[in-house]
Amino acid sequence: MLKQFFICLAGVLLTYAVIAQQNETMEAGMGKVKVSFLIDQNGSPVYQVLFDNRPVILSSHLGFVLNTDSTFYKDFELTGSEKNSFDETWQPVWGEVKDIRNNYEQLIVHLKQKNSGLLLNVIFRAFEDGIGFRYEFPKQDGLKYFIVTDELTQFHMAGDHKTFWIPGDFDTNEYPYTESKLSMIDNSELVKNSTAIAVRVAPDKYAVQTPLMMKSDDGLYINIHEAALTNYPAMQLHVDKATNTFTSSLVPDAVGNKAYLHAPCSTPWRTIIVSDKATNILSSKLILNLNEPSKITNTTWIKPMKFVGVWWEMQTGKSTWNYSDFADSVDANGKPIPNHRHGANTANVKRYIDFAASNGIDGVLVEGWNTGWEDWFGNWKENVFDFVTPYPDFDMKEITAYAALKNVKLIMHNETSGSATNYERQMDTAFRFMTMNGYHAVKTGYVGKIIPRGEHHDGQWMINHYVRVAEKAAQYNVMLDAHEPVRPTGLQRTYPNWLACEAARGNEYNAFSDGNAPSHETILPFTRLMGGPMDYTPGIFKLKNYTTVPNRQVHTTLAKQLALYVTLYSPLQMAADLPENYEAHKDAFQFIRDVPLNWDDTKIVEAEPGSYITIARKEKGTGNWFIGAITNEKARTAIIPLTFLEKGKKYIATIYSDSTDTDWKNNPETYQITQVLVAQGKNLKIKLAPGGGAAIAVRPIEFPDNKKLPAKN
Repeated sequence: MLKQFFICLAGVLLTYAVIAQQNETMEAGMGKVKVSFLIDQNGSPVYQVLFDNRPVILSSHLGFVLNTDSTFYKDFELTGSEKNSFDETWQPVWGEVKDIRNNYEQLIVHLKQKNSGLLLNVIFRAFEDGIGFRYEFPKQDGLKYFIVTDELTQFHMAGDHKTFWIPGDFDTNEYPYTESKLSMIDNSELVKNSTAIAVRVAPDKYAVQTPLMMKSDDGLYINIHEAALTNYPAMQLHVDKATNTFTSSLVPDAVGNKAYLHAPCSTPWRTIIVSDKATNILSSKLILNLNEPSKITNTTWIKPMKFVGVWWEMQTGKSTWNYSDFADSVDANGKPIPNHRHGANTANVKRYIDFAASNGIDGVLVEGWNTGWEDWFGNWKENVFDFVTPYPDFDMKEITAYAALKNVKLIMHNETSGSATNYERQMDTAFRFMTMNGYHAVKTGYVGKIIPRGEHHDGQWMINHYVRVAEKAAQYNVMLDAHEPVRPTGLQRTYPNWLACEAARGNEYNAFSDGNAPSHETILPFTRLMGGPMDYTPGIFKLKNYTTVPNRQVHTTLAKQLALYVTLYSPLQMAADLPENYEAHKDAFQFIRDVPLNWDDTKIVEAEPGSYITIARKEKGTGNWFIGAITNEKARTAIIPLTFLEKGKKYIATIYSDSTDTDWKNNPETYQITQVLVAQGKNLKIKLAPGGGAAIAVRPIEFPDNKKLPAKN
C-alpha cells in the first residue's frame, strides 16, 4: 500500500511539474519593450506587452478557427521554444534615411494541439519601439491545404485610450478620421450612410481599420498595424468596448472564407509600436524591418520622381477623362463626338510637358488617354479598358517624341475599373506598350466593384493581385503607384519599384466633397503612412474658387501645402495644381522645384497626432535640409531646434510661411518668404496660422558674417 501511495504521489507531482512548465512565462525584450507568452489553464496561447513596466497589451489570446478544426485556439501544449537576437544595418533603395538598423530579440514558441496533434508556431520579435508577431504553420502530415475561417488574435488594451480611427470596410479606406475614446467608437451612422461594405457585427461591437493610432491617459502612444501582407487578407479590428479589446477580423472572399493556405506557411506580422514620445512613433522602422529584403537585384533604374499632370483639372471639372460627355453622344456612324473638354489631348499634354521641362519637374502623368471612360465606373463590366488604345485626340507617337525631346518622362495610367482579371490577362501587353513608348512608371486604379465578382479590394485574392502587378512591373523596369488598393504594410522594402499608394483620403476630396479637415494631415503620418508612402497629391495653390461648386475650398493654407512635401513622405510626389496657378506664385513654387524626394536622414522635431507635426529631412548626398511644419485648425508657434546642423557651419534658411493675416478659412493664399542666417544650436520659431504650415529650405553657405544675404527668390 505504501509503495502504491508513493507511486501515486510521484504521478501527481509529475503532473504538477508538467502543468507548471506549460504555464511558465517566456519573455523577449529590447530596451523598454517586453513581450511575454504563456499557455493558460485552457491550453490557449496568451501574450502580453509592457513598455517601461507599464501595461500596453493585457493578457490577450491567440489562435484560429480552421475549416478542419473550429477550436484551433485551445488545448495546446508547449513542445519547445527558442530565443535568439539579431542586429544588422541595411540600406533602402530610397527612403527617409540612408541606413536602417534592424535589431531585435526573437522568441519562437512551438505548440501542439493535444487532441488533433496539429502544430503551430508563434514567432515574437521585440524591438526598442515595439513588437511584431506572426503565426507559422509548419510542414505536417495533418495539415496541408486548409482554410482559415477566422483569426482570433486579440489586442486587450490597458485603458480606454484616445483613438484615431476609420470604420471597417472591405473595399475602401478613404474615410475622414474620427478622434474619440475607444469606448466611443461607433460607426453605425457611417455604416448606414456608406455605399461600400462596412462591417458592424453586433450592437456593441464595431470594426475599425489599421493602422490604428491610440494615446493612453498616462501618455503612451500605441499603434497597431501589420507588416508583410502577402497571400492573406487584410486585418481589420472588431472592438469590444466593454473590455477595451480589439479582435482581428479578416476580410472575407466571395463565399465568406478568409484565407486559403498550404503548410508550411506564415501569416503577416501583427505589429504594435509603442513609445512615451509621439516623435518615436513616426521614427519607427519596425514595419519595414519585418519585411523581406528586396527581391529586385538590379535597382539602379528605380528613381524617385516629381511630376505634374492633367489630374486636377479633371477633378475640378475643367476637363474630363472621357472623350465624349455621355456614352450616347455619337455621330451618325456611331463614333463618339468630342466634347472639347477632354483633358488628355495632344496639345494640352504638350503644355504640361513644357511646364515640367521649364521647371525641372521629372515627369507628366496623363489620365484619360485611353478609350473606355464613357462607361467605366462601377458597372461590373470586365472588358472596359484594353490599356493600349488611345482616344483620337491623343497622338501617342507625337507626345512620346515631344517628351523625349524635352527630357521629360511620361507616367502611364492604367485604370482597371475594378476588373482585376481583365488587367491580369493584359498585363504583359500593357507593360510592353509602356516600355515601347517610354513610360517607366505607372499609376494603377481600382475604382468600383472587384471582378472576380464578390471579391473585395482588401481580400486575399486582391492582395495577391497587387503583388503580381508589382512583380510584373519589375520585370519591365516599371515603377508603380497603386490607387484604391489595400493600405501598405512595408512591402516597398521587398518591391522597391512599388514607390507609393493612395489607400486613404487624399487631397482629391477637396475637389469633389466637403474636403479634409485641417487636422487630417496631422493624423495621416500616425495612421495610413505607418505602412508606407502615400500619393496624397499635395501642392494646391488656388485654395478657393477652383470649382463651380459654391463655398468649396481646400482646408489648408498655401504654406501648409508646401510643408506637406516634407511631412507626408513619398518618393513619388505630384505638383498637383494647374500650371497657371503655379505661374501666379512662382516664388512659392520654387520650394516645390527644390524639395528632394530621397533622404539621408530624417528628424521628427515635434509631433502630436491630430494637432501638429514638424519634420526635418537631409537631402541625399548633400548638406541641405528641408523642414515642414503643419498644424490643425489652431494657430501655434513651431519651435525648431537646429541641433541636426553640422557644427561650425553657417546656413541660410529660406522660410515659406503664413503671413500675419493668413487663415485657412478666410485668407488661405497669403504667405511670406524670408531668409535668415542659422547655425547649429539656434532655434527657429515660426508662427503657423490656423490650418497653416511652413516649409523651410536650409542650405550651407560660405561667406563672411558681414556680407549681405542673397536676395530672396
